[in-house]
Amino acid sequence: MHRVTPQFHTPADEPVDHAVLEHRAASVGHLLRDRVAATPHAPAFLHAVAGEGGEEWATVSWGELGEVVRELGAGIIALGVEPEERVAIASGTRYEWALADLAVMVAGAATTTIYPTTIADDVAFILEDSATRVVFAEDTGQLETLRAIRHRIPGVGRVVLMEGTPDADDWTLTLEELRALGREYLDGDPGAVDARIDALGPQRLATIIYTSGTTGRPKGVRLQHGAWTYEAAATDAIHILDEDDVQYLWLPLAHVFGKNLLTLTLQIGFATAIDGRVDRIVDNLAVVRPTFMGAAPRIFEKAYARVSMMMEAEGGLKLRLFRAASRTGREVSVLREQGTAPTGLLAWRHAVLDRLVGRKIRERFGGNIRMFISGSAPLDPDVARWFDAMGMLVAEGYGLTETSAASCVNRPRAYRYGTVGWPLPGIEVRIADDGEVLVRGPGNMEGYHNAPEATAETLEPDGWLHTGDIGELDERGFLRITDRKKDLFKTSGGKYVAPGVIEARFKGLCPYASQLVVHGAGRSFVSALITLDPEAISGWAAEHGMAGRPYAEVVASEACRAMVQGYVDELNAGLNRWETVKRFTILDEDLSIEQGELTPSLKLRRKAVAERYRDTLDAHYSDS
Repeated sequence: MHRVTPQFHTPADEPVDHAVLEHRAASVGHLLRDRVAATPHAPAFLHAVAGEGGEEWATVSWGELGEVVRELGAGIIALGVEPEERVAIASGTRYEWALADLAVMVAGAATTTIYPTTIADDVAFILEDSATRVVFAEDTGQLETLRAIRHRIPGVGRVVLMEGTPDADDWTLTLEELRALGREYLDGDPGAVDARIDALGPQRLATIIYTSGTTGRPKGVRLQHGAWTYEAAATDAIHILDEDDVQYLWLPLAHVFGKNLLTLTLQIGFATAIDGRVDRIVDNLAVVRPTFMGAAPRIFEKAYARVSMMMEAEGGLKLRLFRAASRTGREVSVLREQGTAPTGLLAWRHAVLDRLVGRKIRERFGGNIRMFISGSAPLDPDVARWFDAMGMLVAEGYGLTETSAASCVNRPRAYRYGTVGWPLPGIEVRIADDGEVLVRGPGNMEGYHNAPEATAETLEPDGWLHTGDIGELDERGFLRITDRKKDLFKTSGGKYVAPGVIEARFKGLCPYASQLVVHGAGRSFVSALITLDPEAISGWAAEHGMAGRPYAEVVASEACRAMVQGYVDELNAGLNRWETVKRFTILDEDLSIEQGELTPSLKLRRKAVAERYRDTLDAHYSDS
């Protein structure tokens, strides 16, 4: 174990309901059963359904949810799935994903999560490695993928199709057929599901989430029921959400962040509108009018860029008011961060500009948002502060798949931009002498599935988990993440560069940016690959005489190059000399999940990008 700095538990000025933590539920199955009993008539989920006049939002109560989940859980038992055996879900975020996962929980089995974009070879590996018995498939497309690899997954006995009509065979059945099977099973054994729940405890396996695999094969992270119920109880204990909240949930439920938010609804009892279609987020927010939403930084970056570009296009008085509201709001944000409130002329100016500008911007997000939660990647502090300036706090948090998502989070009453907040109650955080963040707490994984050596490298015998992130704790216990340990590099001049910080800052400065990939390990200077957001740059192109031209043609133009150079210059002005981007190339297409350059949770696969564009990067240094 490395020599470490003193550790931080929950700060002394953080009020915590320790009774909640001490008496948390024994399992996710217990959580659901308790919630159904406590508030059977309260809304649990809202989901989009086809109606006579188009798409409508259907509301499902906790009582109704409990009945459906009980029948599906009994169906899983009827298929012969034993406690802790694996049931996979290969689907995007949708109401049926939640039903399937909760059914697995009450059946005492364990969920294996699979992104719908996962390539067939990795799907086969995950199902084989996890020894999955049953798979919930989203649609016939996912079913075809499973059929193509069926010879590699002999252990998968049945596939349950969420949507569409399966071929007539003994391998597939529909969700409704599984429910019917469950009802029949319960007719013969009415207490079967309750017996499975009663047998569950904190140490029982609940989930195996396979990491995105930025390098090599994904590793299966084993998370026990106690990890999920701890996360829910700890978040409840800091009182940042309550049962009157309404969540909008679009995040991938195959990702630990989304799965965490799904569990949180069971603990607190708020309603969740669930829809994984990213292109529907803005439209749905206007209808659902949620009070909070979790998201990855890219969503905030794009929203900020879109509003800024709209105001620039408007020009005139609207633009001047927008700039004034942004400046004034930022001043107020700084005061709120320090625990004070504006007074005098600043308070008056803020109130007027908020009515004229801030309220209208909040309406674009439904009008009721009081807090966003950002996770999974670094968020540029300037972008976060702009949202706060417009009256919508972005509480950035931090965690890993290996820690069941949240280890730290900023609170509405105590936050510091550029940090990921305080540890949750019950979590200990240390910084090793090499700068690595170490975490110990009830949310930590049991280990990696079928990978004892990898487990030993990550988990110390005394419970400390090596996160692989570099960070620091300030005088009040706020954690600041600098970068991934493996991503830090040293130039040939011996200077260390943290690429993640530079990349996040650029995306906060340039409203047209999609990705910046910083490069320079062992090189004499830093260079970069840049991609632009196709939607944003099309608007810019129309204003510069290139309307309708292909993306590749627009980004190759001298005008586009000059525009991007201006933002790179602005970025460089705030960096140390050895960190500045001396040369860059604008790529003729954006990075994508499909090309293997981004993970399904939109993290950069740095090595894959460097390999694909090796010649381009080498050209940056050809004459140096």
